[in-house]
Amino acid sequence: MVEKNKADSQKEPSKEHKGDSDIEALNRMVEEEKEKASNYLANWQRAEADFSNYKKRLEQEKNETTSYANWALILNLLPVLDDLDRAIDAAPSEITDNAWFEGIKLIQKKLWTVLKSNGISEIEALGKPFDPNVHEAVAHLEGEEGIVVNEIQKGYKLKDRLLRPSLVGVGKGNNGQAEGNTADLQPEEDN
Repeated sequence: MVEKNKADSQKEPSKEHKGDSDIEALNRMVEEEKEKASNYLANWQRAEADFSNYKKRLEQEKNETTSYANWALILNLLPVLDDLDRAIDAAPSEITDNAWFEGIKLIQKKLWTVLKSNGISEIEALGKPFDPNVHEAVAHLEGEEGIVVNEIQKGYKLKDRLLRPSLVGVGKGNNGQAEGNTADLQPEEDN
């Protein structure tokens, strides 16, 4: 019987050892599953953030498309606006008091109101420093160097984007300030 107890006592540690290894194996499996779960959670959070960013980007693109949808139409209207401005500016003084001429000026004002409500704004040029981002120099004229002394054609922006640059004459630094006269845009001839 003593021998049997010795044999049982020898078997018991192996059962305990086996039980410990099973617990360790289970603990390892639990840790591995925790890592997998953590990775799945991180991937899910990344996918959710990506989807949220995608939705924001899509909404922004939709808003921009809506904001700039009339770009081509407005570009085609600008020469008409230029012609209307020139016609009003060139009208002889004897007809400026006529009711129909006042009607033409009201039409011009209404057109400007519609354009401004759609985000169109004029680019200020005359008397401002030349800015190649919004001005296109087409002549060098007498006047303060680097300053726009003549505006040949108005420039416009649609919200924050350049729609059409201003065509300008820039001072070349001779004889001080220019008068802003548009009569002579040709380069001076040498005598």
